[in-house]
Amino acid sequence: MEEKLAKVIAYAQERLSEDQSGHGFDHASRVAKLAEKISADLTDPSVDPFVVAAAAYLHDTIDDKVVAAPEEAVEELRAFLTFENISTAQILEILFIIDNLSFSKEQFGTASELTINGQIVQDADRLEALGAIGIMRTAYFGGAHGNLLYDPAIQPRELHSKAEYREESTVVNHFYEKLFLIVDSMKTPYGRREAQRRKAFMEEFLTEFYHEWND
Repeated sequence: MEEKLAKVIAYAQERLSEDQSGHGFDHASRVAKLAEKISADLTDPSVDPFVVAAAAYLHDTIDDKVVAAPEEAVEELRAFLTFENISTAQILEILFIIDNLSFSKEQFGTASELTINGQIVQDADRLEALGAIGIMRTAYFGGAHGNLLYDPAIQPRELHSKAEYREESTVVNHFYEKLFLIVDSMKTPYGRREAQRRKAFMEEFLTEFYHEWND
């Protein structure tokens, strides 16, 4: 499986190499490393290390924040995995995980329940939205999309749909509209522990941010 995973990594690197939204190959690599840590913490014999790693590396190669035509990207990914002789069961699970991974899909009631492999990848991906890395990625994404850094007159929203979620907001509001909410959505023990630690750091950051803003 090492040779097949190397091909997966190369595919992800090629597809994500030009991303400028915080969903590039560096992000995918960190998600894969976090997924490996979560798997080790679980010690669950039903975990498929290849499916976990492949889904972690590939999860943003079909995301509509990254690609212009997600449906075409899915079929290209399916064809690639088939060509590399990945088993049909593993291909189906990898695609299922990727399709049901996102915060917006789960938050607004359209996601299917993930397998343990999917829960590992989902927690790893969500940890990347928290802590110091999460702060930097949020600012990076907001800047790329022309969002204001902060405006005290614009209050965080309670979102009810993906369309609302994708509407323009401020970078700081994103902490409250998404990032802090995902802490309670973590599925694994490692994910829950690490999410709480990273959230505490973000709260300290915001305290300092507001102090400097109002100084």
